[in-house]
Amino acid sequence: MILLKNLSLRRGAKLVLDQASTTLNPGEKVGLVGRNGAGKSSLFALLNGSLHEDSGDFSMPPQWRLAQVAQDMPETDTSATDFVVAGDTRLMDAQREVAAAEASGDGERMAHAYTDLHDAGSHDARPRAQALILGLGFQVGELDRPVNSFSGGWRMRLQLARALMCPSDLLLLDEPTNHLDLDALVWLESWLAKYPGTLIVISHDREFLDAVTRVTLHIDQGRLTRYGGNYSTFEEMRAEQIALQQAAYARQQDKIAHLQSFIDRFKAKATKAKQAQSRVKALERMEKLAPVLTSADFTFEFRPPQALPNPMLTLKGVSAGYGDTVIVRGIDRSVLAGQRIGILGANGQGKSTLVKTIARELPAVVGEIVEGKGLNIGYFAQQELDVLRPDDSPLGHMIRLARDTVAQDASGAFSTKEQDLRSFLGSFQFTGDMVAQAVGTMSGGEKARLVLAMLVWQRPNLLLLDEPTNHLDLTTREALAMALNEFEGTLMLVSHDRALLRAVCDEFWLVSKGGVTDFDGDLDDYQRYLLDEAKRVREALKPAPLAAAVPGAARRGVSNNRLKSLRQKLERLDARMAGVQAEKTALESRLSETAAADEIARIGLRLEQLAAQLAEDEDAWLALSDEIEAVQAD
Repeated sequence: MILLKNLSLRRGAKLVLDQASTTLNPGEKVGLVGRNGAGKSSLFALLNGSLHEDSGDFSMPPQWRLAQVAQDMPETDTSATDFVVAGDTRLMDAQREVAAAEASGDGERMAHAYTDLHDAGSHDARPRAQALILGLGFQVGELDRPVNSFSGGWRMRLQLARALMCPSDLLLLDEPTNHLDLDALVWLESWLAKYPGTLIVISHDREFLDAVTRVTLHIDQGRLTRYGGNYSTFEEMRAEQIALQQAAYARQQDKIAHLQSFIDRFKAKATKAKQAQSRVKALERMEKLAPVLTSADFTFEFRPPQALPNPMLTLKGVSAGYGDTVIVRGIDRSVLAGQRIGILGANGQGKSTLVKTIARELPAVVGEIVEGKGLNIGYFAQQELDVLRPDDSPLGHMIRLARDTVAQDASGAFSTKEQDLRSFLGSFQFTGDMVAQAVGTMSGGEKARLVLAMLVWQRPNLLLLDEPTNHLDLTTREALAMALNEFEGTLMLVSHDRALLRAVCDEFWLVSKGGVTDFDGDLDDYQRYLLDEAKRVREALKPAPLAAAVPGAARRGVSNNRLKSLRQKLERLDARMAGVQAEKTALESRLSETAAADEIARIGLRLEQLAAQLAEDEDAWLALSDEIEAVQAD
């Protein structure tokens, strides 16, 4: 187990943990939560050995293997598959030992090395890696692409796959959902549900935490508090705890006031001096309860749009894509005033392409987009944080935006006074010296708040939001949901944050198979749709039973012939597997009897080949068995 007892931890001059204690048991799935800056990443640094406790006790089983997503952006021309395979540290160690053993000429060492290589899963390492890569949203044709040919977000997905590939007893995940679409997120939840080790995850996605975790560890004011249950359970228990603590504090304040009043009234009276002194001592002995200190709620709102054209825009025969490459075609739709549309679709289907086309970032390949008079688009792109100027300040960004906005708006409704801009930034928690701080030194969450502030300033009537929550904490996500619910204009939202989609969208468009259709259902229906689609793709890879296309008696005849052929293949495979197993058993027996180094090496190499053959035959046997069952059922 992981044990922290009266532990204090500093990061630089800051005390992030103060006499903190907790216990995490093997196999537990833990959500680590707390406000930004509370110390979550510092606790991860303690667990991975980057930081060490300043006082108190910390222990973790020394034999535990740790896996964690590397935060650096990989720059390598290694293929995606090989890059992820290399995350299997046990396999890499075994391969290095085989190379060293072969170089040494030590037969016994080679035999042990070959056995360890097989035990490390060398025979199925590539299929395991590729299953992870495909699960995280890559296409089959990308498995052998060089890592450095992918964009930053996709390379971070490869880093995640590499961490999942690593055999581990403790898996640390820090915001693993940031670069994932909803389909990859659903897959990751399923994978983590089967993970046998101890999982500790930092995330601002409440539905992800609810699906994956069963314990919540809360960091607040240097203390660790363990709650049994997922994030929603934690919220309920925390609210009850705060209410009880606040009530106890209020009662104590009343008692203190009563004692102090008695002391003040009677301390000068000789007849009451003894009683007054007694109450002074009671007041001194009283263990003072701390008031409930919670981080200030962050809220903001969108100002009413100056106009609400209806329809906002109309797409007539629009095809969207890049250059001559069409990704989504034949779009005939109108976007009406007040609509709140969630845009769904598996990765790569064209959600962002559609939004960029509506946002005027991409020209339509064909077709026409007719905009309503007075249309004012507010667009939050996935890479919006990248367009901020790192050397400029929040105030500098706002001054430039305000000037550009006034230049575009003859009414002069947008103030350019510096004090007004400072006050406006203050409503987004940019106060004091922060308004002059270089944006490049700010956290991702602070940058995202600045982008939101700039979006609100523009007073849009059509909001196009493409993954706006990637760098937002839970408090800011809730503030965004509240603001969007009060927004009077039209909203189109792409997001993997299901809580946000549920909260603000009342209809969904599905971008799939090169087109856009209405999705008749809710997010639970969509999640089932994703799982069914994944199953359909898997089934499509299997050879189709011939009987499916033949009616009546002829169909039964074909089925019987097909069944006979499959059973004959299975019998031949059984015989071959029996022969391989017999040879493997005989060689293992000889290995225990011989002492000759060259003989041991030769046997070890042959055992490795036989084990790989046996594994391949077992996979084929299972596939044939499944196909026989399918034909019998048909």
